[in-house]
Amino acid sequence: MCLGVPMQVVSVDGTDAVAEIDGVRRDASLMLLDEEVKVGDYVIVHAGFAISKLDEAEALETLAIMRDIFDPEDMA
Repeated sequence: MCLGVPMQVVSVDGTDAVAEIDGVRRDASLMLLDEEVKVGDYVIVHAGFAISKLDEAEALETLAIMRDIFDPEDMA
C-alpha cells in the first residue's frame, strides 16, 4: 500500500524541496506542481514527489485522521 502524506515545506531550492512532519524530513520534487510552493506550505508527498498542495487546515485534519488510524497502541 502506498500513501501520500501531508508534510510542511521547510526549504525550497528551485524545483527541489525539503518537507517535514513529526520531525521526519524528506526530499520532495516540486516538478509535478503547477503552482508556487513556499516555505510553510503543506504538500502531499508521495514517492519523492509533491503531488498536491493543500491548505493548512486540510493538512492538519488529514494528519489527525492518519495518526488516529495508524496509532501503534491501537494495533497491539
